[in-house]
Amino acid sequence: MSLQYHHLWNYFTHQCLACNRKIIGARAYEIGDDPGAASHTKAPRDTYGHGTHVASTAAGRVVNASYYGLAAGSAKGGSPASRIAVYRVCSPDYGCTGSNILAAFDDAIADGVDVLSLSIGARAGVYLDFTNDPIALGAFHAVQHGITVVCSAGNDGPTSASVVNVAPWILTVAASTIDRVFESDIVLGGNKVIKGGGINFSDLKKSPVYPLIYAKSAKKMDADETEARNCGATTLNETLVKGKIVLCDNDNGMNSIEGKMDQVQTLGGVGAIVVDDESSVVVTTFGVSPVTVISSKDKEQIISYINSTRDPVATILATVSVTEYKPAPVIAYFSARGPSFMTRNIIKPDIAAPGVNILAAWMGNDTTAAPKGKEPPEFNMISGTSMSCPHVSGIAATVKSQNPTWSPSAIKSAIMTTAIQINNLKAPITTDSGSVATPYDIGAGEIGTAAPLQPGLIYETTEVDYLNFLCYYGYNVSKIKSIAKSVPEDFTCPKESSMDLISTINHPSIAISSFKGKEGRTVSRTLTNVAEANEKIYAVTVDAPQGLNVKVIPDKLQFTKSGQQLSYQVTFSSTLSSLKEDLFGSITWSNGKYKVRSPFAVSSENSRTDVTH
Repeated sequence: MSLQYHHLWNYFTHQCLACNRKIIGARAYEIGDDPGAASHTKAPRDTYGHGTHVASTAAGRVVNASYYGLAAGSAKGGSPASRIAVYRVCSPDYGCTGSNILAAFDDAIADGVDVLSLSIGARAGVYLDFTNDPIALGAFHAVQHGITVVCSAGNDGPTSASVVNVAPWILTVAASTIDRVFESDIVLGGNKVIKGGGINFSDLKKSPVYPLIYAKSAKKMDADETEARNCGATTLNETLVKGKIVLCDNDNGMNSIEGKMDQVQTLGGVGAIVVDDESSVVVTTFGVSPVTVISSKDKEQIISYINSTRDPVATILATVSVTEYKPAPVIAYFSARGPSFMTRNIIKPDIAAPGVNILAAWMGNDTTAAPKGKEPPEFNMISGTSMSCPHVSGIAATVKSQNPTWSPSAIKSAIMTTAIQINNLKAPITTDSGSVATPYDIGAGEIGTAAPLQPGLIYETTEVDYLNFLCYYGYNVSKIKSIAKSVPEDFTCPKESSMDLISTINHPSIAISSFKGKEGRTVSRTLTNVAEANEKIYAVTVDAPQGLNVKVIPDKLQFTKSGQQLSYQVTFSSTLSSLKEDLFGSITWSNGKYKVRSPFAVSSENSRTDVTH
């Protein structure tokens, strides 16, 4: 298969470190057809940094980690005791080919790995059918062999229906922020401080002694005003910029923040303040250049100051780490969103995890990542769902090590049903825009670290469930056999097979599409007790939005032994004739010790996103 897969932030490759017991194997796959291709494309060594970063996030551990002194401290991945097996399927020149992805899946299965972490995927809008999606195909085979497959959700958010890697047998991960930020503040005349973001190791004076100018006021006579206030190339007057800090907008999409920095410095400016709401949160590294990023709200304060005095002055301070930042977590603006483009009857993404400004290991010889005058970094900070994926992969490996007989779906259920919905302000987790995060943003919630080890109850999604999913999706048995590595001889598709029946597979979340309100829809779920015998009775609580009636029968479940399975039914109905928007809520089973939560999403018949196949 020659299909090219794109990286979600960089590339999925891994550093081949000095001999130790952490990396127990490394494979590489031929990239492209050029016999004269660079030798690095034929070796497992990381030449990009991305793979080293994600591998250490999943299973690394180090005592003294920092990025040139920033974010200093001990760091460990989700499963620091785990070993790492490397499968290099990508290159900067050729991307990640489908044939290499499938070959790596086959090798990983043969090697007997427990968890597969894939920080790769197609771009949003590339509608791949399950029959020609190498990640979905390879993941199905891996799950059949008891391997948990964790994938990034994609970085094309916040656009609706941008999530990728949407097969129900995959654990799909969104990205959230953490409670640490990096501040590079601006001090204005009168010592007023404006908080900025980004990483710089500036040596400017700490007192505000540098003249400050808005780029619009420094434009050449014949320059376009919009391009000039965005610090576009050849638009600024060198005489007006020289020796000053320049305030640049970043709203025309014409050049990068680094490009604005270069333009200001080329003209003799001493520093740049860039207005960008998104980049003020997801930091950019500017080396020794005095550059900081502020929000559009803070821009107004600076403009007001400039207009209030004849000689405005400022300085840009070197970056410092700030911890216990609130609110956190917040769903990152770039994190891809649901609903799934394949079917609204499965909620995607499944879970969220830290993916913004993540500090992790970096290849040790990367001189391009070193600020001027500094040695190449041993650690780096980057952002993306590529970074959130290995957080979940590491925790999945820890769950597997504590519960070695659990299936991939049991591990997935444990992670989803114990997820967190509250931030460090003790309020609901929000998106970057400030709205309460829905399951289309966050899946079941933010991943926990300890709770997945003892979830109490799990939803066991069987291989037959997945095969029935493919039937409901519209495939016949012949096509299903081309997807699944093996299909039971006596397997046949249910006589009644429709897209809406996808809602009935035993998934930890519930999604209902084509909802017509008054007629009602009923689905069933089965829970398996994985806790001690004779636990207290589980009672159900329902969190439902106004206008939606949700009834659970029975409303109590009593498990008397470990491994016991009990089922319940959920009926959704409404007094509304039709839904104007998708509705969200949750169903939680609790016995005082464990809480087992399942999110649900209900969408109208006018909001389908199913792709024809």
